[in-house]
Amino acid sequence: QVQLVESGGGLVQAGGSLRLSCAASGRTFSSYVMGWFRQAPGKEREFVAAIRWSGGSTYYTDSVQGRFTISRDNARNTVDLQMSSLKPGDTAVYYCAAAGIPRSVPIVVATSSRRYDYWGQGTQVTVSS
Repeated sequence: QVQLVESGGGLVQAGGSLRLSCAASGRTFSSYVMGWFRQAPGKEREFVAAIRWSGGSTYYTDSVQGRFTISRDNARNTVDLQMSSLKPGDTAVYYCAAAGIPRSVPIVVATSSRRYDYWGQGTQVTVSS
């Protein structure tokens, strides 16, 4: 069965960095888009970043552009989110997800959580001021 398992969350001071990792198993994800979403207390889940497993094209929400980098490791079957210059507003539970989006469809559609077929359990990121 498909499993997405996040790791790497924790407590960090503002301005610091964290690297989240998502271990994917249970199927071949080469035709999938992998995304990271986050949900802060009392707020809706929001898109953070996405990457096509095949080809590596990426897309970011404006608020993390230039601070976060999404990448994938084919050998380890993981998708990572390197987060730098963290702000208290980045505090949230971060979720990894997988969407079966054809390569003919622009990656921008991956900003919608409804596109995603599989979700991880989430990992907490807390940024203190």
